[in-house]
Amino acid sequence: MVNSEQLFVLNLLTTPLLSQLVRIRSKDGNFRFPLEPSADISELVTKILETTTDADPDSVAISNQPRGNEVLVSTLKNRTLQSLGVKHGDLLFVSYKSRASPSTSSAPVTPAHPSDASKRPWETAQEDPVDTYWRSRDGKIPRGRDSRFCKHGPNAMCDYCMPLEPYDAGYHTEHKIKHLSYHAYLTKLAPKGAAASLPPVEPLNYKVQVPCPSGQHPNWPQGICTKCQPSAITLQSQPFRMVDHLEIASQEIVDRFIHAWRVTGLQRFGWLIGRYEPYDEVPMGVKAVVEAIHEPPQQGEVDGLSLGIPWEDEPRIRELAKHASSPLSIVGYIFTDLVPREDDRSKTVYKRHPQSFYLSSLEAIFAAHVQLANPTPSKSSRTGTFSSRMVTALLTGTEDGAIDVSAYQVTEQACAMVDADMIEASVDPEIMRVKEEDRSADRARYIPDVFFRFKNEYGLEVKQSAKPCFPVEYLMVTVSHGFPQEPQPLFRSANLIENRPGLEDQTVEKVLKELNRLHAPDILPGSGTSYQRSELAHYLSDWHLVAFLGTTQLVSQEDMKVLLRVASSPNLDDPSVTDALFSTESWHTLMTFARETGPAPSSGRTAGAPSTSTMVEDIPPELLEQFARDAGGGSGDGGGQGTSNVRICPHCTFENTHTGPDCEVCLLPLA
Repeated sequence: MVNSEQLFVLNLLTTPLLSQLVRIRSKDGNFRFPLEPSADISELVTKILETTTDADPDSVAISNQPRGNEVLVSTLKNRTLQSLGVKHGDLLFVSYKSRASPSTSSAPVTPAHPSDASKRPWETAQEDPVDTYWRSRDGKIPRGRDSRFCKHGPNAMCDYCMPLEPYDAGYHTEHKIKHLSYHAYLTKLAPKGAAASLPPVEPLNYKVQVPCPSGQHPNWPQGICTKCQPSAITLQSQPFRMVDHLEIASQEIVDRFIHAWRVTGLQRFGWLIGRYEPYDEVPMGVKAVVEAIHEPPQQGEVDGLSLGIPWEDEPRIRELAKHASSPLSIVGYIFTDLVPREDDRSKTVYKRHPQSFYLSSLEAIFAAHVQLANPTPSKSSRTGTFSSRMVTALLTGTEDGAIDVSAYQVTEQACAMVDADMIEASVDPEIMRVKEEDRSADRARYIPDVFFRFKNEYGLEVKQSAKPCFPVEYLMVTVSHGFPQEPQPLFRSANLIENRPGLEDQTVEKVLKELNRLHAPDILPGSGTSYQRSELAHYLSDWHLVAFLGTTQLVSQEDMKVLLRVASSPNLDDPSVTDALFSTESWHTLMTFARETGPAPSSGRTAGAPSTSTMVEDIPPELLEQFARDAGGGSGDGGGQGTSNVRICPHCTFENTHTGPDCEVCLLPLA
């Protein structure tokens, strides 16, 4: 008599040596299938469908986790188990939907179209160039030979000198790096084995699932169950940050931004225009480089400001920034929170410090809204986007009364809670309130249990409910900031800044006047001195000027791209850098307006000499008449042949005896 255990052993012995067991867990139970490593995924799907009764083949999904990371098997056509990383003994979780009607049960299983695989969100995501840069590198931290422990030759390696992983905890502790970089975090989470080809991250979602996956009750708010409601939330420090450093290209960018507050005393807000670059101070780090601050329409106050989100000009500014010599985008925003001291108006009040707050609850909610509106494309997320790289920067007073920059981001938990309408600002800026649950049909809001951890007075970690409020620090991530040692900004000027009515008014007349002062209408392609062309190029290298010209209807959209490329050129001293701009139709139109509005040129005088008409107007009429009589030969009885060639200058009254056209003293025309 053979029992069940002996029968199982016999089955294993009769299984080919090259096959492997793949474990499957679904709502129908647990199953094990012997499959070859080279078997197609369709063979596994066929065996899964044999264990079900009414499964829809197009809805079958697999995952390496009990919940989340599901991938439709229809998108994995022509993929083998080995290419998917499925190994012997791996456990896969299967989910599917039931057929809509029994009449479709006899329909054959049709494979997905080959192009379906290219439609997966994470594969079609267009990542930033800095993400492409880090994906092509392993990011490992090199180490030199340890003279105490390394006993091998120069071409060998051991545990004491082998490169460290970019997420090594000891390295981060030694160099006082609090957060992992985004790509170091992805490297740490990179799945091995069965889920090697699946995205490792997915955006948090604290909303009730509608419709419910179980389909056993009405949708929220009429009904709710454990399958559609979000799990309890435990607030904790985020282990990674999307941006590791904020670098402002030059100090002048901040000085021009603060100038409005220094003159008016009103707070200001601006969008940071820049790009993302690798940051070598952090393993696989990313830094945001700010090249300009664009100020949208706003109403400043002494203790705050008002502005509209989204702002009307945002699409035009985003499109324009893409065409710089180094493509730019909106990388964050900056605002001021400055109050002068009463005893010394040259110093500011130290408002934000460890005993008060760093980022208020209202500012944290605003930052979450901005980050939700600007997600980061990612090939490592199931949805094709993950978190956001928008940086919150603020200018506030320091302990010694100076002004400094602080930079932050809010966590993924903060964004998910704001998206689910779970939190709101409080009167106390350092406290965030949790909203009450609401089951009304028009504003249904489900609030799960929210907890946060902290160390009590005895040094023990305590878990406490976050209702009705909790510290806003649990939703913040600090970002370092600084300025380059050798500034090389893309834009070299900042003459008049937009949306500062009454303080700095941008007008076409002022632009044309400045172009005439620089003799721009006289400079043609291949002509003009190097100094004149360089001076004109430096004047045009102004983000605010370029953005303003785009609103005047004098420069076409195509020519605006050329103008911005010239304005952001890294070598403005090259005389040929402006030739492409001088050849555009819009530049010719602009120069035509400049000639029409500029002063009429005077013949016979050099550039820089005072206008003749202006000097003549300053001479009294009676003197002019006397000069005219003297010039006409009316010298009385004393006149003779010796004085017939004397000409008196009408400007300085000098008697000229030569035959030249200009005065010998003032060099102005005698006629």
